[in-house]
Amino acid sequence: MDFSSLKPAAELAKLRQPPFPGESADYAKARQDLLKAEIEFRRQMTKLTEQRMALPPGPVIEKDYRFKDETGAEHRLIDLFDGKDALVIYFWMYGPQRERPCPMCTNWLGSVNGNAADIKQRVALKIIGRSPVDRQLAFAAERGWKDLDFVQTVGDDFARDLHLLNDDGSENPVFGVFKQDGDKVRLFWAAEMPMEAADPGQDPRTAPDIASLWSMLDLTPEGRGTDWYPKLSY
Repeated sequence: MDFSSLKPAAELAKLRQPPFPGESADYAKARQDLLKAEIEFRRQMTKLTEQRMALPPGPVIEKDYRFKDETGAEHRLIDLFDGKDALVIYFWMYGPQRERPCPMCTNWLGSVNGNAADIKQRVALKIIGRSPVDRQLAFAAERGWKDLDFVQTVGDDFARDLHLLNDDGSENPVFGVFKQDGDKVRLFWAAEMPMEAADPGQDPRTAPDIASLWSMLDLTPEGRGTDWYPKLSY
């Protein structure tokens, strides 16, 4: 996008049309200022997206990682592309040592399930876990997920190499994107936000936040809060 040709955000914010009558002058001024900031933020997100898309070729995945599907068949990483050019993966925290999966992973996957059929028109989408696929699918059925494709890691090399499996057996999640390059697979992008990069009072979230839960709560008066997290049941 040629950002130099865009109209100033302040000029566009003046075109605001209040949805309801009766707002005070203070509210109108603050809302117009916020709209200006929203336009600027939208443009910054567009710049961020274009910067990500312009990344040079990532590293070739040399190790022969293997994954099992629901039939028990083993697949290479390149096999998970399902004929698409890009593969989106999410490694969720539902290893064999866990009685129940991570509530945060569960919340995110629930929102992705609603868009999975559309997402898979453009890219391959696989949910990767260390638990047997039938165990993952049993939980998916419990939640009513019908459009997510689950695979199991064969061994723990994939999890260990990506720093997803800790020495105490606990896990870390990751969202990543791979790109097919002929008969090779390259990493395109993966979430790499370290814990140390978190701002005070916040989790080390990516930008933009891929969780629709938090994006929705950010639009409310009290926001996402400081100590609230979703649960598997209420």
